[in-house]
Amino acid sequence: MSRSTTPTTRWRLGLTATAVLAATALVPVPAHADSVTDYAINVDPTAKGAKIDNTMYGVFFEDINRAADGGLYAELVQNRSFEYSTVDNKSYTPLTSWAVDGTAQVVNDDGRLGDRNRTYLSLGAASSVTNAGYNTGIHVEQGKKYDFSVWARAASGTTLTVSLQDADGTLAAARPVAVRAGGWAKYKATFTATRTSSNGRLTVASSAATALDMVSLFPRDTYRNEPNGLRKDLAEKVAALHPGFVRFPGGCLVNTGSMQDYSEASGWQRARSYQWKDTIGPVEQRATNSNFWGYNQSYGLGYYEYFRLSEDIGAMPLPVVPALVTGCGQNKAVVDDALLKRHIQDTLDLIEFANGPVTSTWGKKRAQMGHPKPFHLTHIEVGNEENLPNEFFARFKQFRAAIEAKYPNITVISNSGPDDAGSTFDTAWQLNRDADVAMVDEHYYNSPQWFLQNNNRYDSYDRSGPKVFLGEYASQGNAFKNGLSEAAFMTGLERNADVVKLASYAPLFANEDYVQWRPDLVWFNNHASWNSANYEVQKLFMNNTGSRVVPSTATGTPSLQGPITGAVGLSTWATSAAYDDVKVTDADGGTLLGDDFSGDASQWTHTGGGSWSVQDGQYVQSDAAAENTMVSAGDVNWRDYDVHVKATKKSGKEGFLVAFGVKDTGNYYWWNLGGWNNTQSAVEQAVDGGKSTLLSKAGSVETGRAYDIDIKVRGRQVTLYLDGQEWGSFTDDKPAEPFRQVVTRDAKTGELIVKVVNAQDSAARTAIDLGGAKVSSKARVTTLAAAPGAVNSETETPVAPVSSTLTGVADKFTYTFPANSITFLRIKQR
Repeated sequence: MSRSTTPTTRWRLGLTATAVLAATALVPVPAHADSVTDYAINVDPTAKGAKIDNTMYGVFFEDINRAADGGLYAELVQNRSFEYSTVDNKSYTPLTSWAVDGTAQVVNDDGRLGDRNRTYLSLGAASSVTNAGYNTGIHVEQGKKYDFSVWARAASGTTLTVSLQDADGTLAAARPVAVRAGGWAKYKATFTATRTSSNGRLTVASSAATALDMVSLFPRDTYRNEPNGLRKDLAEKVAALHPGFVRFPGGCLVNTGSMQDYSEASGWQRARSYQWKDTIGPVEQRATNSNFWGYNQSYGLGYYEYFRLSEDIGAMPLPVVPALVTGCGQNKAVVDDALLKRHIQDTLDLIEFANGPVTSTWGKKRAQMGHPKPFHLTHIEVGNEENLPNEFFARFKQFRAAIEAKYPNITVISNSGPDDAGSTFDTAWQLNRDADVAMVDEHYYNSPQWFLQNNNRYDSYDRSGPKVFLGEYASQGNAFKNGLSEAAFMTGLERNADVVKLASYAPLFANEDYVQWRPDLVWFNNHASWNSANYEVQKLFMNNTGSRVVPSTATGTPSLQGPITGAVGLSTWATSAAYDDVKVTDADGGTLLGDDFSGDASQWTHTGGGSWSVQDGQYVQSDAAAENTMVSAGDVNWRDYDVHVKATKKSGKEGFLVAFGVKDTGNYYWWNLGGWNNTQSAVEQAVDGGKSTLLSKAGSVETGRAYDIDIKVRGRQVTLYLDGQEWGSFTDDKPAEPFRQVVTRDAKTGELIVKVVNAQDSAARTAIDLGGAKVSSKARVTTLAAAPGAVNSETETPVAPVSSTLTGVADKFTYTFPANSITFLRIKQR
């Protein structure tokens, strides 16, 4: 039922009790009868639904959006080891975030601190260096302690002067640090902040020539007071979710970049896939890596810290290891048997590091880091979003065989590529089914409408086949409408808890000044953090999951969908292309639009980027770097038409895009030929700016070749032709139902949990029939209700849970769920 076609009241239901909200906090009820829609929920408390594992919902931590350094990892000094290097043509240098007063030089020679900590700073006499930290600077709070440390080496004894200040003056009394003559040694000092500031700078000055490395400033007040620990407010937000698992470290970090070892020959400062052995041991012996997301990461937050966090919050660790097939648009398979064997052994060593006795090689290393007890690892994932399913699966089988031979109790998880459907997805799933894989990781980022349309996605999955791990999903945005659609979808995940065993929203964190990906669950800067609307949804579900599904049904009025309507469009993405002979005809063959570009392009409206011009009888977009360069023509009310376009790629990374059903800049369909670095073609639908894939196939576009593209739109059926041959077809007829529900039982408390999502602008008066269950007359209520466009920020929190008490509950009662709301009723059974 789409929001625009929501009916008014259709019928009235016979009710035996009326529930009333008590005064803990009042939820608004509609003022007029015509703003109410009637529904009914019928619960069968005697039936046995799917068991819900306590690991059902978890979190996924990837170092994206500066989630680790400058984020969850509490270190306040940026580039503390002078190891930064250029990433993707971005100007990072070994002195990034440092300012020099006097003389200083970054050195890479045999006098270095360690094999993986290659460079250090040679600070001249009477010179100083100042670190700018992250965001606006280093954040300190009045009265709190901060631990400074540095590795230093001096030919003769000297004294360093370490100070904290901002533009307004001193933030803590300066500390002298005496450095002995001789080799590298670690020196420490403690500051107590005298003022609060988010603009601090740390300065290290020396009267004599001194070598410096690993310059560090750590808040004493870390999460659970761990040394080399985590930023308290961010870790507490993770803990407050009570996640069942933590997936780590990626994501694209796992399977992009070099799979090789660091070496003099291959280079020490370059993008390298995340490999766990780089990230353990003393921090001064860990590498700094230039990562896939375009910045440098220190690995101060490594596998040991990850296992500790999982243990501290009571979550199952779920590591992901590379399978030597790249993903995330790179799509290459590494052919190197020796390297493959090394990665398989690294995976076995990781399991030993997590679970092995202190007498084992890697269990001993864990014990030496301070944790002799095992971490109880039970699941491990191989690979991430590979778009080459056959190549990936050949390697996956070797990983699985080796793991099961040595550790038969470990669940080995595979994946199904980067999309929710399409040829890659279908091939991957077939390979997984044929090989009797235990669990398959699915990923998708789609529009809110897609999530409202696909609540029943897992209803038809094979109950005896591989289980599903929904490792990454989000509806493209952080407004409350996104949270509503995700909540509606999650009711379907719970209903299918016998198939969907694990699920985690992604990504987890975003530093507001360093964003590579949106949306994200928790936002932060150097001094504050705030929950997105999506976070509040995840927290509500994670803290009210229940232990078993109680079968229930809901009835309402189904929506009626009209035909696809809209204008037509042309676009490119990181590509220059030429278009010609555009023709749009109605179902009877009448011409709606014709343009051979023999004149001007006055029929077209330029709504995107790029540079469009008529050249030699073609409409050319010449900027090969611009993204979404949409031009459109026609009437938004057009329906049942045929589109013909001749398109030629001139240069660039991808192909071309032909749009139809264009309503405005955020609402349209387009056929994306040669997308994803010219590896796939797909039909995507954009709704309010968020895109979903409706149909996809592997394929590329040749530069310089003219393609004939034809699109036939009839009602909600679309057929696509490439060079006269049918490429594919689809029917976009799934209703975006706004009213979704699921009921679970909490075995610990004896409560029924009625979970209802009402993602429409009218309230939903609902008859709830608990099937004769004997229940308390009072229920605990938690409600999230806000305007669909509401977004939480550092200063405003319009999306926040409200608690209340409901009286008048019986085996049959009515409840009016507010417009645009998520409501959980916890009803005690007697």
